[in-house]
Amino acid sequence: CEKGKQWVQALQLFLDMVDGRVERNAIAYSAAVSACEKGRQWVQSLQLFRQMVSDRVERDGIVFSAVVSACEKGERWEH
Repeated sequence: CEKGKQWVQALQLFLDMVDGRVERNAIAYSAAVSACEKGRQWVQSLQLFRQMVSDRVERDGIVFSAVVSACEKGERWEH
């Protein structure tokens, strides 16, 4: 989904993980953030990034980079 620019489907699969009782880990978050970044959905990227703290998932360089890239593509440096 990420590579096919189908960020909505990728995000929905990510959200469905909770219903399926699958733990959302750093890899899942990174994939969802990257899909949103590629779809130029900087708000969604930031929301996921913040949600990682609530879910106690460690944020790594990959997810930081994807969020920065999403903000850059959306010209949202002030957030």
